Amino acid sequence: MTDDEITQALERFPHWRREGESITRAVEAPTFLDGIDLVGTVARAAEAANHHPDIDIRWRTVTFTLSTHSEGGVTAKDFALAEQIDEAVNVAVAREIDEPGE
Repeated sequence: MTDDEITQALERFPHWRREGESITRAVEAPTFLDGIDLVGTVARAAEAANHHPDIDIRWRTVTFTLSTHSEGGVTAKDFALAEQIDEAVNVAVAREIDEPGE
């Protein structure tokens, strides 16, 4: 995707931001185990899509980073998985998972 296409796509994903050749989102879970449960949900979606995020777990904060390494940057695959991650977070929000700083 071009820089303009990525910028335009990010308008539909308010919790995501661009970091170099990746997009990233951090989520703060109410407990460590809630964060781990979220990671499990995302891992299953990623495996089904055969497109795997980098996942960083820091106590209750889980950060997802997406990039299509074989393409050298952000592609539509990343935004498709970002949408699935957002859906997983929306389900988890019902269990009180919040965005950091909220």
